[in-house]
Amino acid sequence: MRVFLLFLCSLLAACQTLPPPPAWQSPEGRDRPELGEIRDLRTGERLTPEQLVERLAAQPRVLVGEQHDNPDHHALQLWLLQALESRREQGSLLLEMLEPEQQAKVDAVRRGPMPSDLPQALAWQKNWDWALYGPIVRHALTQPYPLLAANLDRSEIKRIYKERPVLHGKLSTAESVREPLLEQIRDSHCGMLPESQMPAMLAVQQQRDRRMAERLLAAPAPAMLFAGAFHVRRDLGVPLHLADLGKAEGNAVLILSEVGKSVEQGAADYVWYTTALAPIDHCANLKRQMAPAR
Repeated sequence: MRVFLLFLCSLLAACQTLPPPPAWQSPEGRDRPELGEIRDLRTGERLTPEQLVERLAAQPRVLVGEQHDNPDHHALQLWLLQALESRREQGSLLLEMLEPEQQAKVDAVRRGPMPSDLPQALAWQKNWDWALYGPIVRHALTQPYPLLAANLDRSEIKRIYKERPVLHGKLSTAESVREPLLEQIRDSHCGMLPESQMPAMLAVQQQRDRRMAERLLAAPAPAMLFAGAFHVRRDLGVPLHLADLGKAEGNAVLILSEVGKSVEQGAADYVWYTTALAPIDHCANLKRQMAPAR
């Protein structure tokens, strides 16, 4: 009888209608026809949020790529996390924004009462906007599953920069992967990095991806990773490292992308198009900051 009741409860939970995704916050692209569209990039099929959640819930590992400064991406991440929790028992949540040195602080907060100054208790890094990440972190800390660091420590990054470790794996070390990553690093630094620094920067990028893959495999399943979109790309990032580590299957990749920034087939399994932030010329700002004083 007890087994039947458990089965009935799980069946009813699976049939529950999910609440609608949160309202859009970012100002741009509200008139774009693809706004809110969810696509299965393997088939071209358009999905409802409920269909997306159902497909993600069947996978041991779910990788969600974000644009770090877009509030809609973080609101959708929290919605997805809660939606998956309603479909099956969540095993763990991993964040690019947490470093290993913070893990003991995260675990201490989970064991005790919620501190009044949570960012301070977690030694939260200021380069990650707490206003955006705070709701996700607060929610995860109140759940029975662990919240886990997925990044490298700064001391590790310094060591990698000074002495590049050998990266093992056929897929992640291919030139077809390294060259686009190098180009992305150049673009993200506005072409202002000396070429002599590029190999070290690439090593740091790829060691970050390898660490995220290793942490995903070590985490209780089903595991979910929130990271920058480039990190989770199937053709360039963590999924290649998972494959090199023997786990090519069981990984679902969703990229949250602003309208006007298309995600190509092969980069992800699914894309969800959101509103966009007003464009900012970060390179112009950086060049002004680095210009010699007159």
